[in-house]
Amino acid sequence: MPRRPRLHLPGIPQHVIQRGNDRQPMFFSDDDYFFYLALLEEYSRKRAISIYAYCLMTNHIHLLLEAPKAESLPGLMQDMGRRYVQYVNRTYHRTGGLWEGRYRAGFVQSDRYLLTCMRYVELNPVRACMATAPGEYRWSSYRANAHGEQDELVTSHHEYLAMGKIPEVRQESYRRLFVGSIDDPDLLLIRTATQQGVFVSDSPYAKTISERLGLSMLPAQRGRPRKQ
Repeated sequence: MPRRPRLHLPGIPQHVIQRGNDRQPMFFSDDDYFFYLALLEEYSRKRAISIYAYCLMTNHIHLLLEAPKAESLPGLMQDMGRRYVQYVNRTYHRTGGLWEGRYRAGFVQSDRYLLTCMRYVELNPVRACMATAPGEYRWSSYRANAHGEQDELVTSHHEYLAMGKIPEVRQESYRRLFVGSIDDPDLLLIRTATQQGVFVSDSPYAKTISERLGLSMLPAQRGRPRKQ
């Protein structure tokens, strides 16, 4: 089956996942996380990419970002991949690749799904039982978004800014989003859409984009079609 072409939709954030080869670790020490984040800040600034949320897990990464040009995101991932693999191979005296194929990216429409995807990204350590609360995990954007901790990598999306007129109110409102877990249908939608490179949404806008492109941008149901 041919690969779905990479698409660029201006003004639409994307949820990006990249995994280690065969789901093996990508990070082996605190220094590795620090180096990756430093590279991410350097190259995202270079390409004017806004990062709204991130989480670095042991064997994969999540980014919620917005790229200004069609070549911006592929360029970022290529730059990051090349530099980080060189660093890991040199540091740990290894050879070969580190990534499991291409990165995955789904489009995230604003309003409801933007904040839901931020929660999805920052709750990864809790779902993986690596922390009992998102604020306990060091390598994510949660403490910046929820507590105002300084993080030069994070940009505030307008949906986040609309949660309150002052930072303290926004942060409190944001923390309240994490009181409960994400509903299973939303979890499935985010995962499926990201894997398939389509919209994390079933909105009329996504349907309109599908019609204009002549290409479905809505998540396809997995499994065999139902018998009529």
